[in-house]
Amino acid sequence: MMYPMKKIKQFADVITGGTPSTKKTEYWNGTIPWLPSGSCQNCRVNHADTFITEDGLQHSAAKLMPINTVLIALTGATTGKVGLLGIEASANQSVTGIVPNEKFYPEYLFHYLISIRDKILFDSYGGAQKHISQGYVKDLEVPLPDLQLQIQIATVLEKMTLLISKRKEQIALLDKLSKDMFVEIFGDPSTFQNSKDSVFLSSLGTFKNGMNYRNGDKGHRIKCLGVGDFKSKYNIFDVNMLSDIELEKEPSEEYLLRDNDIVFVRSNGNKALVGRCVLVYPQNNRLTFSGFCIRFRINDNRVLPEYLNHMLHLPSTRNVLFESIRGCNIQNLNQKMLSSLKIHLPPIELQQQFIDNIQIIQNKSAQLESSLAELETTYKATLQKAFNGELF
Repeated sequence: MMYPMKKIKQFADVITGGTPSTKKTEYWNGTIPWLPSGSCQNCRVNHADTFITEDGLQHSAAKLMPINTVLIALTGATTGKVGLLGIEASANQSVTGIVPNEKFYPEYLFHYLISIRDKILFDSYGGAQKHISQGYVKDLEVPLPDLQLQIQIATVLEKMTLLISKRKEQIALLDKLSKDMFVEIFGDPSTFQNSKDSVFLSSLGTFKNGMNYRNGDKGHRIKCLGVGDFKSKYNIFDVNMLSDIELEKEPSEEYLLRDNDIVFVRSNGNKALVGRCVLVYPQNNRLTFSGFCIRFRINDNRVLPEYLNHMLHLPSTRNVLFESIRGCNIQNLNQKMLSSLKIHLPPIELQQQFIDNIQIIQNKSAQLESSLAELETTYKATLQKAFNGELF
């Protein structure tokens, strides 16, 4: 059955945050949590990295929001993403809070807003930086059954998200295990930079920036590795999972990826993505790579691709790469930075032993990734049923 639709402003108060003056040191480093829009990641928000003082709260547009406030990001990469407060907190002007009351169940609204993010993004305005307003949030219509049914629906969805969260934790623990194993065997990459036994990455192979293309090009269809395909992956074996692009002419051989090529994210508005890499195995498939990427092709038999790939995934390696440009809003990686990275070259036999051991972890991680994908697909399908009145 269909539930009655109500605008958020009809059943809840909606408030937007603010930022105390950064010129007033007495407004900062207090005890009141203060959240940016990046805190809205479709999950519970139980901590903050920044704090303001009581004076900062009183002399700014920031407001203290209670536990179970539903947060929604108004601008930036997280536009339309939500959070559910597990603590009392304030927020900046890019975050709107829907204050809890007895008329609605916060977890229910939280999941509903997750289900309509695509609509919110479609309705947003702006070019590179998407925006929505507090007024837009107030006017959002929500299917609102009685409170008991809201609780029932939310309980089902909460159990599913708990399973998803647990699976992600398991994957993260396996990833940490593989990183710890590398450091235990070979040492921390930050120490490689001053070692006489290390060599520059540029001495082990060649670099190539990816190809630029236009959306309107037609004629030659080909698979393309883009920034969105990296995520936290170590390897890509299945080229069929990648998107097709069309080009006016066949790409030259230098723009086609080969097995054991390592591809880096060169440039992206989300600086957390820049520097990520993936080891590709296109086999006999034609695969190119985006202009926002850099390809590295090994031509030296002193290093195994899988060993190098694992080293490049370590946080300390990323720190070495970007230590010279910290503080930039948009980070960019280039061939010069990569070329100057020092690589430790242990005996090939030791590299292979590490790879053999790590394969067990990777196989288990792949199983968990597959399970996670199934859970997320089921969750999305359940969202649709829940808010269309088909769950109970």
